[in-house]
Amino acid sequence: MTQKMVVVCNGDEPKNIMPTLIFASSGLALDYEVHVFFCPAGTRWTLKDELEKIGTPKGLPDPIKLFNDILDLGARVVLCELALENKGITPEDLRDGRILIEKAPPFLMSAEGAGMTYVF
Repeated sequence: MTQKMVVVCNGDEPKNIMPTLIFASSGLALDYEVHVFFCPAGTRWTLKDELEKIGTPKGLPDPIKLFNDILDLGARVVLCELALENKGITPEDLRDGRILIEKAPPFLMSAEGAGMTYVF
């Protein structure tokens, strides 16, 4: 049975997104089933052109490549449905069509049994 891992992004600063992306990609590299949840406060990072604004922080991997790799490697990436109204965005504003939009309860049900949870 594959071990589940949950990573939550709850902030709109680079210090929130970089560890989110690094932990999620590391979990995928270890063959974990990775579930990433963006709270309304972390919505910025799911929008088109926002990761591009931070560039590549010195000594860290490229956040755009990490985000794309996470999606390509099959992580379940979810934006909290509450963010749509709270932040005044639509699904078309998201950087990738593979980002799911759900409320917290369905996300928690899909991540049930996770052995590791990280919040940034």
